[in-house]
Amino acid sequence: MSRMLITGGAGFIGVNASEYFLKKGWEVVIFDNFSRDGTDINRKFLEDNFSDDLKIVIGDVRTDQDKLNELCEECDVVLHLAAQVAVTTSVIDPREDFEINAGGTFNVLEAVRQSSKKPILLYASTNKVYGGLDNVEVKEEENRYAFAGLLDGVSETQLLDFHSPYGCSKGAADQYVRDYSRLYNLKTVVLRQSCIYGPHQMGVEDQGWVAWFMIAALYGRPVTIYGNGKQVRDLLFVDDLIRCYDLCIGNIDKISGQVYNIGGGSQNTLSLLEFLKLLKYEMDMDINYSFGGVRPGDQPIFVSDNSKFGSATAWSANTDVSTGISKLLDWLKENKEVLNSIYGEK
Repeated sequence: MSRMLITGGAGFIGVNASEYFLKKGWEVVIFDNFSRDGTDINRKFLEDNFSDDLKIVIGDVRTDQDKLNELCEECDVVLHLAAQVAVTTSVIDPREDFEINAGGTFNVLEAVRQSSKKPILLYASTNKVYGGLDNVEVKEEENRYAFAGLLDGVSETQLLDFHSPYGCSKGAADQYVRDYSRLYNLKTVVLRQSCIYGPHQMGVEDQGWVAWFMIAALYGRPVTIYGNGKQVRDLLFVDDLIRCYDLCIGNIDKISGQVYNIGGGSQNTLSLLEFLKLLKYEMDMDINYSFGGVRPGDQPIFVSDNSKFGSATAWSANTDVSTGISKLLDWLKENKEVLNSIYGEK
């Protein structure tokens, strides 16, 4: 039986990855410090449904090197998701952002390097490593920004240009993971992920905006749109991302050491204004919103060119935006009693 270590495994992507691989018959070890709202809810969900092959280890990638070393001796794959995930938080506290994202990833890499098993390492990077895409020509349309010319999406050839402490810390880790593969012959893959959404996502204003907008509508909370609302993102449903992880493992001998952009692609894009309209007219969810200033490092548009990974593994984003958002809404409504502990009246 294969065993996977998931750092940050009690988070949104982590709980979905845990469920997927547990259902496939893997043993899963979650390593998490449970500092984020909702992680205890995710832990209970997993323990209630998969207790036999699930192990929970409370720890921090910043400080618990010995635990990481021990766990990497027991695992075949490490899925490194533990991170500080918000640009705004990184601006407020850049040191903590650096220690978690850059320092924590370094600690995970060292545990993998020193392990006799040399497990596969999948690293969840971000499209924010490309910064503001200042060299990409953008045009403004009525409800969205769009790429000018013939560009459909951003490829891995785009120059790195971080633009925020978050971009710097994730980008530094991104490059460490790539170079550890080259220098120490480790089996690593860097995945520069776009906007991921789906069940178990408990969004807040500065992270997980798809879920946050929907939660705000359900609980009657106001939402702030930073900028003019024409910013465009490609949305990737979490199930499609987890399939990507699985394909990385299955194709590791071919793709080891590579960096890939992973997102919804040009067929799954929405601006904030378009998303608000979709919620109102297709989901019957009206949101009270106002506008604020542009946040640092915010790209007017990011759409991932997935062709490099698709060519290597035959992967594609299968879940269209309307279907994925409907699935997320169903999950939020079915779990509103649980979510009340986070978003209900205090």
